[in-house]
Amino acid sequence: MATAAKAAKKDSRPNAGFMKPVTPSSALAAVIGAEAVPRTEITKKVWDYIKANKLQDAANKRNINADAKLQAVFDGKKQVTMFEMTKLISAHLK
Repeated sequence: MATAAKAAKKDSRPNAGFMKPVTPSSALAAVIGAEAVPRTEITKKVWDYIKANKLQDAANKRNINADAKLQAVFDGKKQVTMFEMTKLISAHLK
């Protein structure tokens, strides 16, 4: 049983893929900036932008109402769910 505990500890390390800096597309760079940052930071910056511009839907907090900059990232959609948002953002990363 001691080896199972050791294996679990080894697997708890952060995934290096999430920590690797990625470059945002020009549409996403208009929202978060053009510098290469890890995926986790991109998500934080997008949420900061959403909160600063009050784009979270008041009735259903899971929905994001896109402004002109976010519509370019969200394939022209005016509203997306927070789960759909991460999928759409990943298409704008290199």
